[in-house]
Amino acid sequence: MHKQSHQNTHPTFTYRKGRVFYFRRKIPSDLRCHYKRPVFVQSLRTTSRSSAQKAATILSARLDEQWLMLRIKHNQSPASKLLVEAEHKSELPLISEILERYLDTKGHGKAELFFVHAKRNIGYVISALGNKSIDLYSKTDAVEFRNWLSKRGLQSSSIQRIFSSVKAILNFAINEFGYGFSNPFTGIYIAPDGEKEKRRPLTADELNRLSAACRREDDDLRHLLAMLLDTGMRLSEAAGLHVSDIHLEHEFPCVEVRPNKARRLKTSNSKRIIPLVGDSLWAAQQVIATQQGYCFPRYAKDGYCNGNSASAAAGKWMKSYCKAGATIHGIRHAFRDRLRAIEAPVDLIDQLGGWSTKSVGMSYGDGYDMRTAHHHISRICSNTSDPAPIFSDVQAKVMTKKPGGAPD
Repeated sequence: MHKQSHQNTHPTFTYRKGRVFYFRRKIPSDLRCHYKRPVFVQSLRTTSRSSAQKAATILSARLDEQWLMLRIKHNQSPASKLLVEAEHKSELPLISEILERYLDTKGHGKAELFFVHAKRNIGYVISALGNKSIDLYSKTDAVEFRNWLSKRGLQSSSIQRIFSSVKAILNFAINEFGYGFSNPFTGIYIAPDGEKEKRRPLTADELNRLSAACRREDDDLRHLLAMLLDTGMRLSEAAGLHVSDIHLEHEFPCVEVRPNKARRLKTSNSKRIIPLVGDSLWAAQQVIATQQGYCFPRYAKDGYCNGNSASAAAGKWMKSYCKAGATIHGIRHAFRDRLRAIEAPVDLIDQLGGWSTKSVGMSYGDGYDMRTAHHHISRICSNTSDPAPIFSDVQAKVMTKKPGGAPD
């Protein structure tokens, strides 16, 4: 048998695809965690055997050098602890500087919480990873950041919100200034939280206990909580109310839920008018007698509405009067159940609670007038006669606004 000719053999680590030479070399098993594939393949862009041999020799030497440095970096060399790694430098701005540009550009007209959340979330990044140039953060850093947040006891939903904020700020910089690198905080896996226990409606006994306690303590936090009891408003909706949103002079006292300088609304359906009866009417009367601007200035002012603080304070206080598992939002759940119990029309329930309508037909027309809405909502309240409604000296006409048409 004749030996294979020298011309028919390929240079080391090469093969041919058509006439073009390709370089192919396996990644060492101890270093495969650093690579996406177990084999490195690259076209040598030549049909010449001698040129392919030279290129393969150079590529192979560079790979050997890279692998040596990886092993040194990961303490696989006995003298690795004595080595000083070269410091990576970048001319791009620090993440703290990008935050300032982001807030200057996108913060116009935003509420104060927009600034608070952005600063807090980038502060987390700096605490966990350092204040680095934005192109020096890596996927490994992003994973470390996720783990750092998790060790602080944050739930997955909170971690997801923080990541969304950080990604938005870096995406802004990448797009705004044309930086040529990908956002390392994208594509990071965040395990979902375990199945959450469904928030339950408050019971009639719990609502009665809260009602009595609110009237007994009679301060701004209790006024806020009482405002929820017979309106079903979201906490942030009530916390951001202005005294101009409350109308006690009408035949049917009511509150307008509408966006203002303190807070926006969750959905377009959230804009509505709700009759005031029972505890909510009592709370509105106390607010009108004591406030001139925002109804609850402890929690709201122009550009700021701290619903989280109000929720924490009210939720803590509620524990003394409610069973385990009761939440502020349980008042809103109970409001819908109470309306169901008196067989109120579903579209009226949706109108009063600001819930999205269930069909196209329900969105037609102006909705129920105040007289009808007041009639139904009064039936769920056991305190409609205490205290008595307050009217102005000149009896107001019947309110002509429809619940779906509250002014801006």
